[in-house]
Amino acid sequence: MIATQEAFVAQAPDPLLARLLDAAIEAIGTNADLLGDLDRAIGDGDHGLNMLRGFAAVAGQRDDLAVLPLAAALDAMGKLLVMNVGGASGPLYGSLLIAMGKAAARDGASVATILEEGVAAVKRRGKSDRGEKTMLDVLVPVQLAWAQSCREGLAPRDALERLRRAAKEGLDSTRPLMATKGRASFLRERSIGHLDPGAFSSFLLVDATCRAFLEVEP
Repeated sequence: MIATQEAFVAQAPDPLLARLLDAAIEAIGTNADLLGDLDRAIGDGDHGLNMLRGFAAVAGQRDDLAVLPLAAALDAMGKLLVMNVGGASGPLYGSLLIAMGKAAARDGASVATILEEGVAAVKRRGKSDRGEKTMLDVLVPVQLAWAQSCREGLAPRDALERLRRAAKEGLDSTRPLMATKGRASFLRERSIGHLDPGAFSSFLLVDATCRAFLEVEP
């Protein structure tokens, strides 16, 4: 069963935190061109470059981040993304991670609470919700999948695989949606049929994080 959520959070300090950082950095670096292509279809084409710039900054601080407690690492990483990722994505990802860091800093913080507060911060910052062709179409299903896994008492490996599926299904759900937020909203019906680039980068990061945990989870 999911041993305790507190124990799951406690796994994050070095060396697992370093593994998580490496997985996220690699996921964005490997897929930056694809993110740019997706953004050129319905946006201004800079999402890949912006995310690459942000995670290059994270890579530059990787060793320092990896030895911090989880809460401090999330906060510091969020601030790096705010400062280095252009457009709307920097404040959105920054809000996500900074809010998760604040939640993680509280005694007895659970993964469910950390995810819930991170997603709520993105909703507030973007004035949006699931179903509007944004990163929330990935993040909300992931949050709900984790909460359901906890209620069912799933083993960590099964819960992580459920999160990966939820992230992929959330990403795929953006294709038939009409964008109502951001630059893509100017296209209205022409945004239909395209994956949302912000949802794709969120999927990449969720999937990379889950795979990093799975590599150490028996």
